[in-house]
Amino acid sequence: MSEEKTTPPDEEKTLPEEVRTLLVVEDDPGLQSQLRWSFDGFEVVTAEDRETALTQLRRYEPPVVTLDLGLPPDPGGVSEGFALLEEILGLAPRTKVIVVTGHNDRDNAVRAIAKGAYDFYEKPIEPEILNLVAERAARLYALEEENRRLEARSSRSPFAELIAASPEMLRICRMVERLAAADVTTLVLGESGTGKEVIVRALHRLSPRSQGRLVAINCAAIPETLLESELFGYEKGAFTGAAKQTKGKIEVADGGILFLDEVGDLPLSLQAKLLRFLQERVIERVGGRNEIPVDVRVVCATHQDLPGLIAEGRFREDLFYRINETVIELPPLREREGDSVLLARAFLERFARQHRRPVKGFTHAALELIERYPWPGNVRELENRVKRAVIMAEGAEVTPEDLELEVADETPGDPFNLREVRELAEQRAIQRALNYSGGNISRTAELLGVTRPTLYNLIKKHDIPT
Repeated sequence: MSEEKTTPPDEEKTLPEEVRTLLVVEDDPGLQSQLRWSFDGFEVVTAEDRETALTQLRRYEPPVVTLDLGLPPDPGGVSEGFALLEEILGLAPRTKVIVVTGHNDRDNAVRAIAKGAYDFYEKPIEPEILNLVAERAARLYALEEENRRLEARSSRSPFAELIAASPEMLRICRMVERLAAADVTTLVLGESGTGKEVIVRALHRLSPRSQGRLVAINCAAIPETLLESELFGYEKGAFTGAAKQTKGKIEVADGGILFLDEVGDLPLSLQAKLLRFLQERVIERVGGRNEIPVDVRVVCATHQDLPGLIAEGRFREDLFYRINETVIELPPLREREGDSVLLARAFLERFARQHRRPVKGFTHAALELIERYPWPGNVRELENRVKRAVIMAEGAEVTPEDLELEVADETPGDPFNLREVRELAEQRAIQRALNYSGGNISRTAELLGVTRPTLYNLIKKHDIPT
């Protein structure tokens, strides 16, 4: 007697467990009943109005929702349906909403997509087709969730906080990797908002001192009268209110890294004491007499021109040479080609999730504006602008108006067409060589590696004044 073999279910057609719940929002009892049994592989929950739908959404957190726009008390209109769509995406922005519209009602379908719906389906209902649309939405939801899990796992990377693809910042990353292993004092320079603290955290994670603490202190944020005790600690009774012995930041960082942010604002009186510590690696607490050895790596950062401060007598030259044994100089955002758009997309995704906003991306015009704007406040300014835009945006995409940026130079950004890019690069190279040679044609041709007749033809082609 032969044993009968059963065919295993097709794994490709089986939905992952976490995406099997589907919410059907439909006020017609007959159609609601039909839909309940139309979705193979889903556990269907239903709602007949806006309030019930929101209750079911909070209770079951369904990855997929089918939404009929005509809901009571306005079953003949779409106002309730659109209001519910915005509320669903506000509460659960990753939910895939499939809007069910009347026949030939394309205008409302397009409007729903613009507001953040995943897809639309026209009545009359064909269960098999609608089931396929829902399955596709569920699989996309599962894929996006898996990507988020992978990203969360990869966030353990030392450079997880650093969002960049420009050659300038990739060079900085390689420099940080090399300097991390060297137990030397490091100075991080850059304009305000360029991400100096992010670089210091990466340096700490990559260093042999990663198991020790990273202790940060902002020298510009603490009054001068308190800064000494914050850095060096104090003994009991050293001053009024010193009720017990307290360690300072330097001592707390023993075995790890001490990060002195805005070191250019350190008062002269403390600069001498910091210099002694860097030379001898011992401290004395305020009110104390005992020398305490401390094993710590010091990393400093500032946006100020330290040589300028030295010339003005506001910063010690010997301290400057002590803290810049190695230097990392961060470029401003305007010099990091492509990074502004990359950062903007990352910030948008974070703030849309954080503030439960149904914002999915930027319009093409908004991306062009982000690329052209000089960002004087660097990454911090970009982050704040995108956060406000996400909160204020009315549609599913952030527009130039949402960003509220003013660009004085209205010339368009670099083209994407390869021929145009090549011609633009050629024109820039010729102009740069002319500037370098002081307008000398022979020298310019030599620099460019072309003959004089070829250079004359190129100058004429690009209408470059000589």
